[in-house]
Amino acid sequence: MAMGVLIVDTDVARRQQLGTVLSFMGMPWQEVAQADLDMAIEASGPLQGVLIGELVDRPLSTLLEQYPRTPFVSLAEIALPNSNFIGVAQAPFSYESLTRHLHFCQAFVSLHPKQQVHDKGQTLLRLLVGKGKGIQEVRRLISQVAQTDANVLILGESGTGKEVVARAIHELSNRAGGPFVPINCGAIPAELLESELFGHEKGAFTGAIAARRGRFELAQGGTLFLDEIGDMPMPMQVKLLRVLQERLFDRVGGGKPIHADVRIIAATHRDLEAMIRTQEFREDLYYRLNVFPIETPPLRDRIDDIPLLLQELLNRHSEQHQGFIRLTQRAMESLLQYPWPGNVRELSNLLERLLILYPQQIVDVSDLPSRYRLLPCEPRDARLTEMDERDALAAVFQDPPELLVSQSSGNLMQLPQEGVNLKEMLADLEVELIRQALESQEGVVARAADLLGMRRTTLVEKMKKYGMSKEA
Repeated sequence: MAMGVLIVDTDVARRQQLGTVLSFMGMPWQEVAQADLDMAIEASGPLQGVLIGELVDRPLSTLLEQYPRTPFVSLAEIALPNSNFIGVAQAPFSYESLTRHLHFCQAFVSLHPKQQVHDKGQTLLRLLVGKGKGIQEVRRLISQVAQTDANVLILGESGTGKEVVARAIHELSNRAGGPFVPINCGAIPAELLESELFGHEKGAFTGAIAARRGRFELAQGGTLFLDEIGDMPMPMQVKLLRVLQERLFDRVGGGKPIHADVRIIAATHRDLEAMIRTQEFREDLYYRLNVFPIETPPLRDRIDDIPLLLQELLNRHSEQHQGFIRLTQRAMESLLQYPWPGNVRELSNLLERLLILYPQQIVDVSDLPSRYRLLPCEPRDARLTEMDERDALAAVFQDPPELLVSQSSGNLMQLPQEGVNLKEMLADLEVELIRQALESQEGVVARAADLLGMRRTTLVEKMKKYGMSKEA
């Protein structure tokens, strides 16, 4: 995956100019508030560098010392002796100057790779990013309970990350060296659940042709995660209560008690107290499980955390799909207005779908599935893709073609006072260059593609897009 860039700057115009040039370069980037910079650096995937303006809360020299393996480029005039201080990039920013600075950043990263953190618990906690009180409280409770053997009950809607919380507790605990064994109590038929939990002996029932260990035995020395405990049938609740009380269980068809050296973490999206009142859940089991409750907040209550979550999830999915996408500001605003009934799981699934549909592209409101389009938008075919813009910009930075040269002065065309439609201008430029290439090569597409420095198939697609023929 291409390495990304973080932009930290209080100057809005300068941020926008940087973002425009980086987008044309095909470089993934993200704007970060000063207060979120530490979390963004620590939670980032491959990071090419940090473009940083003047800081209010601390000097740049402190950041350079705090993150010695991260390259920094200053947007304000300053000179520092640190090896990870790459230099100063000043406005107006150009393609050549930013390319040069980012090349030096990449060289620094290749010589000073980030030390890989193998702590799974900290990795899992990064999936619980956010500044809201709800998610910060979840992180605090995880840290407090992890080192104990207390039973934990995780409450929250589906998709809020209950299993992530359970795994983080396990990986931060003294049982991290043992197994983490999950079981969904609602996904297994009632008649099979006892065997799944406690195992069975050979011949215990029809089809039991060999002895089999259950989840309690598989989790010995580690953690057993009972997901959707609210869906457990009442008879099994009685048997589970006995194990929690006596720390002993029997295999189905067996008579020899087995000691349960297992920590129990349970989770449910259901209201267990309401189920107790309707006699669907045992009150005594509830109090055995509810030693240390943790409630995961729904995504609609932590809308401000969505940008950070987006970055973390994109880093994970980008590594898997070997690609990246960048959301426009309007696409981000549209997602912030959506209520997210499926919570973080729905957000993760959406980003994975977009990565598959639009790899290496800019995603706007019109590219989102219909339910997420909460702002006015224009169809994708009405705008240039990122690759189209990059190709056209590359042509501008090469030897200027005749159509961009003023006949009187010999200089590059000046921006008119009334401005121009850049999108249309770049499209017209591309059409004209393709027409000239085809004309000079007598309509032979392969030779025209060589002249334009692109693949034949790419040129054919562009000709289809603009409705051009070989005789153009």
